[in-house]
Amino acid sequence: MATATVKHTKQSSETDKPKAKASAKKSTTKTGAAKDSGSAKSLTTTDHKKIQKWVEARGGKPATVKGTEEKDETGILRIDFPGYSGKDTLEEISWDDFFAKFDESNLEFLYQEKTADGKESRFSKFVSKK
Repeated sequence: MATATVKHTKQSSETDKPKAKASAKKSTTKTGAAKDSGSAKSLTTTDHKKIQKWVEARGGKPATVKGTEEKDETGILRIDFPGYSGKDTLEEISWDDFFAKFDESNLEFLYQEKTADGKESRFSKFVSKK
């Protein structure tokens, strides 16, 4: 799985003045929570259609890590984006198998629509439901 990491860096100078910290906004959407961290928002959802649409819009496919499956059980879930390092370590699976394992593992899909600079984001990960 390839994930994009957004780093925020600040160049300091002697003329920098301390600024008051703005509190992070939280809002809830029908499919999950949004956390405001500047202009890049992290969202969570368990909605299968929304997850599939987000992944496919970015050229991704549902996958499992090779060697992590047991008998008829799907292994560790990942999203495989073409051109990234998953070629030798990931195996494509069906959306039905992907979502069966996703639900069985009680997961949420954490993702971003846009990066901090406004570009389409491929950042995503699976997190345990709270």
